[in-house]
Amino acid sequence: MAHLIVFSHLRWHFVHQRPQHLLSRLAPHHPVIYVEEPVETHGLPHLEVIEVMPHVTVLRPHTPVHTPGFHDEQFELLEPLLAQYLAEQDIDEAVAWFYTPMALPLMQVFKPLAVVYDCMDELSAFKGAPRVMRQQEYALLRSADVVFTGGLSLYEAKRELHPHVHCLPSAVDVRHYAPTSLREDAPEMTAAMALQGKLPHPMIGFFGVIDERMNLELIASLADAHPEWSIVLVGPVAKIDHASLPRRANIHWLGMQPYALLPYLVKDWDLCMMPFALNEATQYISPTKTLEYLAAEKPVVSTSIRDVVALYGDVVYVAKNPGHFIQVCEGVLQQSDAERARYLSEAACCVTCFSWDDTAKAMRELIEAAMQRRQQAWSGSSRRRAMPPASLRAMRGNPRGDEGKLGFTAG
Repeated sequence: MAHLIVFSHLRWHFVHQRPQHLLSRLAPHHPVIYVEEPVETHGLPHLEVIEVMPHVTVLRPHTPVHTPGFHDEQFELLEPLLAQYLAEQDIDEAVAWFYTPMALPLMQVFKPLAVVYDCMDELSAFKGAPRVMRQQEYALLRSADVVFTGGLSLYEAKRELHPHVHCLPSAVDVRHYAPTSLREDAPEMTAAMALQGKLPHPMIGFFGVIDERMNLELIASLADAHPEWSIVLVGPVAKIDHASLPRRANIHWLGMQPYALLPYLVKDWDLCMMPFALNEATQYISPTKTLEYLAAEKPVVSTSIRDVVALYGDVVYVAKNPGHFIQVCEGVLQQSDAERARYLSEAACCVTCFSWDDTAKAMRELIEAAMQRRQQAWSGSSRRRAMPPASLRAMRGNPRGDEGKLGFTAG
């Protein structure tokens, strides 16, 4: 079985999202080596090896380099660390899988059977993104054999940039969130009660990363408009100042919680919200939590995120502006039992169309086809091969690789 060597800007033990869902399902077929961004250390460079589950190994590099992320200054130390690990594991060929273009130079350490780019976000639009992110993505697209996008907006943005782009939106593990799967005697039930059991209803909830994509003013306005509501927000705060978070008696910041606990928290919410800002960072997002809320059989109110409207507009209540958001929440909370039952029936139909198992299966088939195309190129086809690993060093100074028209692997 060919290994997947995955380079990611996300920590495996951070929020449980697309990479964990997909890679855990692909691992029985393609063992996963998940390479995280380096951690600064004062000691000698080394790899922390974490076996997170069968067939999934996390490599966490520790280096004395102060510059964070997959920065040029890191590669001189990262390359020999990764090369030594792969040699010890007797891995000289594998599929290279990228969540961040910034790690592209590390691909020269081994001979990829295929190159996968799973584009789950427009990282160049995020706060603090490296200035060369977009150029590095161009270089990754030149090397990639297959490109996946996590939503329709990203697909529309990337489909003209590569001949093998596939829209595979984020999906859902229905069983994990279904109320019928929850156990009254589970320790998660006790933990959820300890966190929010004494809060008054109605309870309006959100879980996910709290960063520049959140409309904090909208959250404050919602809390001010209805001080009798409990506004519950679950998730880590990233890239924004904690002091910027609105503080009200009825706003409850519960911090990051385990993935196993989320369904037990959502169980007691009367409504789930997605109060995203409409800005550059949210232009291409396709929130995984949309389907997770629906699988938990909760009504969902969202701001007008493009992918939410396009994919789930029939079952998600979409607000046009902050004032309308509050009005929509009021209306949903006043629904009759018959209206709520009709909504849940429609939501159930929606979630059945999006399965992580199906998405992983489709990806596996497309990756195997990509490996076959590259093997045919190696065996003497006249078609152009992907950019050879030896050229990747030069791309650090010139990520585009040349000044002419981009050339892509035609397969």
